[in-house]
Amino acid sequence: MSLFRLAWAHFRIGAMNELQYRVNLVVQVFQSALAVATGLVGLWLVFSQTDDLVGWGAPELLAVMGVHIAMGGVIQMVIEPNMAKLMDDVRRGTLDYVLTKPADSQALVSMREVRIWSFVDVVVGAIVLGVAVVNLERSVGWIDAAGFAAALLLGAIMIYCFWLILTTTAFRLVRVENILELFQGVYQAGRWPVAIYPFWLRTSLTFLVPLAFAITVPAESLTSRLTPGTFVLASSFTAALLIVTRIVWRVGLRYYSGASA
Repeated sequence: MSLFRLAWAHFRIGAMNELQYRVNLVVQVFQSALAVATGLVGLWLVFSQTDDLVGWGAPELLAVMGVHIAMGGVIQMVIEPNMAKLMDDVRRGTLDYVLTKPADSQALVSMREVRIWSFVDVVVGAIVLGVAVVNLERSVGWIDAAGFAAALLLGAIMIYCFWLILTTTAFRLVRVENILELFQGVYQAGRWPVAIYPFWLRTSLTFLVPLAFAITVPAESLTSRLTPGTFVLASSFTAALLIVTRIVWRVGLRYYSGASA
């Protein structure tokens, strides 16, 4: 079975499980509305004091906010539930059920769970992005749109790699959940363009926790700020991170002993 068909099969199973709890859709809509309201209040507070933030105007910061919400939806829909299940399997020693299947283990642990209601955040983020684009001073060309899509995909891959590397530490450490909860707090820093932070924090949010590549860079593409050099750097960093993640996963499996060991 190809990876695409395997992913589709797991998506259908996950969607059917989630559809049993439709009230969660109401909760998710409320959470998304609250996130948008909080973000808009933050923007209002900023622009009640200044006309721009390190060169970013109100529509441009709205674009950053839209990417932040949409990327958060992708994380909560696919990445976070799969990493949480992986940690649980390692702790309980039930990862054997995955390792004995005739498919790539890294791919399997990355696509078993899906929370479809979190797709509401993706839709809300897209709406916020649309409002931002309409209010930009210059129109968004097809090159900007293509760059945005590519940068968004690269950013999602980097966030996935970051989460899997962190989760793989569960093979050697206990209570990794605390580290992942810390990421949720750090992720809020991506609500603003990384240019507003001091150098050390900007560097950390670029290469240690790749929020700059995942959020700021796609927003830069929509607002015609993305340079070819930045895009090449993002592409190279994504390729390197994929290789490192694969190595870390293979090394981590060596320390897995299973429930019967």
